[in-house]
Amino acid sequence: MSDQITLAVDTRDTLGKAVKRLRREGMVPGVIHDHGKASVHIQAEYQAVHKVFMAAGRHHPVEVTADGKKFTTIIKSVTFDPRRNDMSHIVFGAIRANEKVDAEIPVHPAYAEGNDASPAERAGLIVLVQTTSVAVKALPKDLPDALTYDAERLVVVGDQVTVADLQVPVGVELEVDAEHVLVTVFEPSALAAANDDAGGDAADEPVATTADTDTDAAPAAGAAADEAAKSEK
Repeated sequence: MSDQITLAVDTRDTLGKAVKRLRREGMVPGVIHDHGKASVHIQAEYQAVHKVFMAAGRHHPVEVTADGKKFTTIIKSVTFDPRRNDMSHIVFGAIRANEKVDAEIPVHPAYAEGNDASPAERAGLIVLVQTTSVAVKALPKDLPDALTYDAERLVVVGDQVTVADLQVPVGVELEVDAEHVLVTVFEPSALAAANDDAGGDAADEPVATTADTDTDAAPAAGAAADEAAKSEK
């Protein structure tokens, strides 16, 4: 785990529809859920909250200080305005150092030294990313910033990487089926044909994560991948 991430916030009395005023003033309303205790309603300056979210994601502990009281938390959810894509609300969940927590960990490819792409990509094939993060359970101190897989094994059409291929540190439990597919190698023409049939451009779209507002991107990519796989057989 990387360096400690901190955020200073203020508690708030403004609730309901009145929080629109806070957003107009450049503030992000939020809440801290604290182990069954009364929730703490908070607000913080937009840029500070956004910076913390970009650094912590939904897997890195954040030390939140609200009116002098400190909470060790993990970001549980973030809501974005669908029109402007601005952060409009954030939810923190308080955690304890000696209790395992659920978190979403980003998945990244690992290349051989000197490479910045897999053998398949270097050969002109397409590596379609079907999953960008996986659910895990671990003590806060054991939560990794990312999980990696060996991208050098992606060589020819049909090659895949599954959850079972991830390099998982000691103390981290995967909460996803081992056979769940992360990436697949396709022939460009086969994927293009599948996209045409599906009426989309999945290869050009990012797979949606839990923090994305585009919740249709992942199903579209998955559907195109299924069609491409069929055409390869």
